[in-house]
Order: sequence, then C-alpha cells, then structure tokens
Amino acid sequence: MSYISNILFGVLLISGIGFFVFNIQKIFRNINLGKDLNRNDNKAQRFKNMAMIALGQSKMVKRPFSGLLHIIVYVGFVIINIEVLEIVIDGLFGTHRIFKPFLGDWFYGFLIGVFEVLAALVFVAVIIFWLRRNVSNIKRFLSKEMEGWPKKDGNLILYFEMVLMSLFIIMNATDSPFQEAGIGNVISQFLAPFFEGYTPENLHIIERTAWWIHITGILIFLNYLFYSKHLHILLAFPNTYFGNLNPKGQFANSEAVTKEVRLMMDPSADPYAIPEEGIEEVPEKFGASDVADLSWVQLLNAYTCTECGRCTSACPASLTGKELSPRNIMMKTRDRLEEVGRNIDNNNGTFKDDGKQLLNDYITPEELWACTSCNACVEECPISIDPLSIIMDMRKYLVMEQSAAPQELNMMMTNVENNGAPWQYNQQDRLNWVKEE
Repeated sequence: MSYISNILFGVLLISGIGFFVFNIQKIFRNINLGKDLNRNDNKAQRFKNMAMIALGQSKMVKRPFSGLLHIIVYVGFVIINIEVLEIVIDGLFGTHRIFKPFLGDWFYGFLIGVFEVLAALVFVAVIIFWLRRNVSNIKRFLSKEMEGWPKKDGNLILYFEMVLMSLFIIMNATDSPFQEAGIGNVISQFLAPFFEGYTPENLHIIERTAWWIHITGILIFLNYLFYSKHLHILLAFPNTYFGNLNPKGQFANSEAVTKEVRLMMDPSADPYAIPEEGIEEVPEKFGASDVADLSWVQLLNAYTCTECGRCTSACPASLTGKELSPRNIMMKTRDRLEEVGRNIDNNNGTFKDDGKQLLNDYITPEELWACTSCNACVEECPISIDPLSIIMDMRKYLVMEQSAAPQELNMMMTNVENNGAPWQYNQQDRLNWVKEE
C-alpha cells in the first residue's frame, strides 16, 4: 500500500510540475513575439536592481503599512515552502520528517518553529489584505478595471494562502510524535488540544489528509500562477533585471527619423548615400498598434504587472478624472497578448489575422493622449514596470502612421513649422515682449 501511495505522489508531482513548465513555455513564447531590445548592458547595476527591488522589496516599503504586510507574506511564504523539499522526499520514498535525524532535534525544531510563526504571521497579514481589498474601500481597488475577474483573482490567491497556512499548522498539530517531542510546535501546540478526543488512528488520518491536501494545494497554486496576476512572484526578478537604466524622461530616438533630420539639416548631405553602419533603414512601422510592435521587455512588463494600482493612484491624469489608468494599460496589453497567444495555439503555431489590435480594440486614443508623460507611474511601480513606454510607442504610431494627433497638437506643430514657436503669431513679433511700454 505504501508503494501505491509513493507512486501516486510521484504522478501528482510530475503532472503538477509538467503542466507548470508547459504553461511557462507559452508565456516565454508570447513574450518573444515582441521586438528585440538589447538590455544586457551594465550587468552589475542590473543585478543590484534585482537584489534591491525584487528580492529586497525596497520600493514596496515606500508605503510602509502595505509594504510591511507584503514582506511578511513574501518572506513567510518563501521560507515556509522550504519544507516542501522534505515533503517531496517523504512523499517519494515513504519516509516521515526525513530531515529530523540529519539536522538534529534542536535545529530541526528551531526551523519548524520559525516556519510555524511565519505561517501564523502570513495568515494574519492575508486577512488584513482581504479586509483592505473588500471592506476598507481603498480607491485603487475600486477602479472599473478591478471589477469581475481581477477582483476574484485577488481574493482567490488570498484564500489559497489562508488554506495552505492553516493546513501546515493542522498537519503539525495532529502529528502525535511531533507534538510529544515538544520541539518546534510553537503555534501548533495551541491547536493540538482541539484534537485530544481523537484516537491515534484518526489523528493519523487527519494528519495524512492535511499533508496530501497541503502538497496538492501547493502544486495547484503553482499552476494557478499562469492564470493569475501573481505571476509576478516569478517574473519580478527578470523584470527588475531588464528594467530601463536610463534617466526617467529620456526617450529613445528613432534612428530612421534621426537620419531624415540629419539630411534636412545638412545641406551637403547626399540623400542617396549608403546608410551609416548601425543606422537602420526606415522601419516597416513607426510606433506600435499591436503587441507584436512592442519590445519583448514591454511584453514582460505586461505579464509582470501585479495590478496593485500604485501607478494609477499616482497618475495626475487619473486623479483628475481622465480616462487613463496606467494599470489598465498593462492589463489590456496582457489581455491582448494572451488573445494573440491563444490564436497561435489554435492555428498550429501561426497567427491568423483576427481583425483586432491593441490600439482601439483594447486601448483608446483618448487614454493615450490623456497621459502627461510625467513618469509618476514608472516611479511608483514596485517592480520596475514602464507603462509610459507603451503609451509613447502607441502615440508615435498615431502621429507618424495615421496622422491622428489631437487638433491642439496639430495646431502647435503647425505653428512651430510656420512661426518657429508653438504660438500663433508672426515671427517678426517674437521680440516685442522686450520693448518698453
């Protein structure tokens, strides 16, 4: 019977990890639909950013209360799951607490005690997160983009964590030899009295049931990440590593446009000369109208978005009632990318034109032109996501491909062309302001 249990565990483990790898490959495939972008410079600074921002949570604590809660959940969940290694070995080989004799009673008890304290803290922190999302009426959780699935997703992950932490404590509380040894049962000892009336056989059944549900729940949680905003648990690390190191507000020049400007400004330039090495020919498309026009880093940003809403809560356009929400820009980009991915899956690995695109079908020009390009969203994001880069690329498409800039912007550019200034007056009057009255 023991061998059957071990085989079932092995099948469960391989299936869970296999399905996770299968889905992660889809995500990498979708991210690689984006245009190439070199982000391999200054590796020392990139590793530092990853260590400070993704691992060290340095930007999370800018909002101390929610930042502290997040650190508790993050650290607790990661450290507690170290015990998964012991569970895997026990499940595959039919052992029970295999690390105990190797680590010794004192050190093993210390580790389990730390795990139990962290589990209790995570449970409390998750309850507070649930109250903040569902009771406290915090504005950034009440935006229209957070209705429906995004709200359910946020709550589901909290329920997952509550159940997993509870099962861990119950598993320890009903493990009679563990309780009798009195080592490491810092929290579970207070739950153990609730099971005093049970026979040893029934206690063992409860303990084994909690053990099986716990490991099954972890594998379900792992695969649920693919469908959830909580994919950032994994993607925050590469996302912060490949983040933009340029000063905020510094935009990349289009080499094709730069070349044309050089030709116009240099009377001696030969318009028919062979392009300089490193300067690209005129691109197929200026800017971006769909996800394939964005860079792979921007698509990684979309998958990494935590939907925390810090960007939107700091956006001046959003705060003044404009249509723009930087969070929604990232969510819509991810939704379109997922739709494109499903299209490829359904058409034997090739994309079949579906008559849709990111621009207009998901993100409206009204949203794009509401942006002030102030970089508040970029500054606020706790994991180095850059909604502004997507907005600017889509604006570039509207202006350079469709000539669809707002009337006010067209008037300004016309005035610059005709008068050398944004204002509509004759160039001969430009210095009138210095004249004495």
